[in-house]
Amino acid sequence: MVGVERSQMQQLAARYDAGKVTLGCIGSHSALDLCDGAVDEGLPTLVVCQRGRDAPYSRFLRTARTPEGERRRGIVDQTLVLPAFKDVLAPHHRKALRDANVIFVPNRSFTSYCGASAIEEQWDVPLFGSRALLASEERGSEKDYYWLLEKAGLPFPEPVASPEEIDGLVIVKLRHAQKALERGFFTAATYEQFLEKATGLIRSGVITQQDLDLARIERYVIGPVFNLNFFYSPLEHQAEPIELLGIDWRFETSLDGHVRLPAAQQLSLEGPQAVPEYTVCGHNSATLRESLLQRAYELAEAWVEAAARHHAPGIIGPFCLQTCVDKDLGFWIYDVAPRVGGGTNVHMALGHPYGNSLWRKPMSTGRRIAKEIATAAAQGRLPDIVT
Repeated sequence: MVGVERSQMQQLAARYDAGKVTLGCIGSHSALDLCDGAVDEGLPTLVVCQRGRDAPYSRFLRTARTPEGERRRGIVDQTLVLPAFKDVLAPHHRKALRDANVIFVPNRSFTSYCGASAIEEQWDVPLFGSRALLASEERGSEKDYYWLLEKAGLPFPEPVASPEEIDGLVIVKLRHAQKALERGFFTAATYEQFLEKATGLIRSGVITQQDLDLARIERYVIGPVFNLNFFYSPLEHQAEPIELLGIDWRFETSLDGHVRLPAAQQLSLEGPQAVPEYTVCGHNSATLRESLLQRAYELAEAWVEAAARHHAPGIIGPFCLQTCVDKDLGFWIYDVAPRVGGGTNVHMALGHPYGNSLWRKPMSTGRRIAKEIATAAAQGRLPDIVT
């Protein structure tokens, strides 16, 4: 099936009014960081919302202006409120976005609610970033991020072929049956534990047997989590095009509630309480020991090179390598986001620690994206940053 060609989007972007380019996104995930950064860089914002989930964007953070038209408060200039996020795929909504000179920034909610295949085949709105890489997030797809990590020679947790082969602590990765964007992950150290936990989770409706049959099982890496938020600029030719903007880590329910309990209380839990869930509900900021920074950059360089080789045109803009660091200070990449990461809201308005140092001003991921779009518009290079 023939999808949306990059050349089409480049031609559309080239015809945009450079003085009226608008940053658009789905009203979820990292939308606030994107809008906050756009305002800092002088770009208007348009957020696509789902009715019933729109209040933060359509009311509480909506732009208010003085009689003279100056922004007095707020970061969301326009909202498109629809019955469901996927309704934005309708031709008349796509046309409205093009007419508004929208450069659309994909986040995980966009791909989850609208579908990577629909974005590839129908979404004829210029997209900031690599459209071809979005589908790589779907574990088990033909060229998912594990495939690309292997091609790049990057470290990732060792897969376990079948439950019967479990001979140490593993994590079982599959989707949550009831929460569309969340995970039904669980851990097991033996085949018997796998069966016991899986049976309980199926019975409680957290996972399904069908998803369990397709689950990825991999050895559990014991260590802290660092989500490395990088940016790759195709416009940069004087300095290094790869930037480490910042690092975040997650709060997960009910896992974080479990680890706050003394061991004796953990062992006393029964039924649904006994197995923690891994639902992300927030993020916090982190920094790396400086001696580890070189390795972090090496990971990013290898990922960018492999993405360009196997998924042309490769990375454009933000990407997030989600890593664990083991006892020997080795990195293991357990997930990859080929777009804006889910934890960047922690840095909106304040900026990322490393991005601030690099740019000598508050530089969040959202602001860095907006800066790239604004620079491309001013230089007549919007075609270089869209797919």
